[in-house]
Amino acid sequence: MLDSHFPYVLPPLPYGYDALEPFIDTETMHYHHDKHFATYIDNLNKALEPYPPLQKLSLVELLRRPSVIPERARAAVLKNGGGVYNHSLFFQKLAPAGGVVHEPSGRLATMIDRQFGGFDAFREAFSQKALAVFGSGWTYLLLTPRGKLKIESFPNQDTPVESGNVPVILFDVWEHAYYLKYKNLRQEYVDNIWNVVRFPEF
Repeated sequence: MLDSHFPYVLPPLPYGYDALEPFIDTETMHYHHDKHFATYIDNLNKALEPYPPLQKLSLVELLRRPSVIPERARAAVLKNGGGVYNHSLFFQKLAPAGGVVHEPSGRLATMIDRQFGGFDAFREAFSQKALAVFGSGWTYLLLTPRGKLKIESFPNQDTPVESGNVPVILFDVWEHAYYLKYKNLRQEYVDNIWNVVRFPEF
């Protein structure tokens, strides 16, 4: 999806809508993927429709080079393109509980141990960063070009694309990601989502 071009198409979930139960409920997955994610895709296509030169750029290229976007379309392209980017990664980096090991392994585990003092300390630091997001946003674990790990939050639909950092995992802390099940209890949602995070292998 990140290397795709206009017109963007809603990708299917890589698992069933009920696959993340009981940690993320089926109804939330339907609304989050089929409504919220789809709306960002539709709005990005509408924003790009009048601009054939922009249609040739991939999603990452659009987000990395905002200066090439005409000013009157820039806000809509960046907002909706960011929504497509963040949601695409979010759904990819989740997996059914029991389907994979939901703790880092190999080089990533070694890096986390070295930089954070172990997985439990990392998990606490990441969770606190996610809980501290004011309003809507995202919290990422990023791999920097220098090979260091970094926890960073982004408001609304901002992304780490321009920094050149590589996403490792991310949490969506917009209310629509959890409100149907957890209501205003963001901490309970953050505590539970660790059960379905899919850590990559380095």
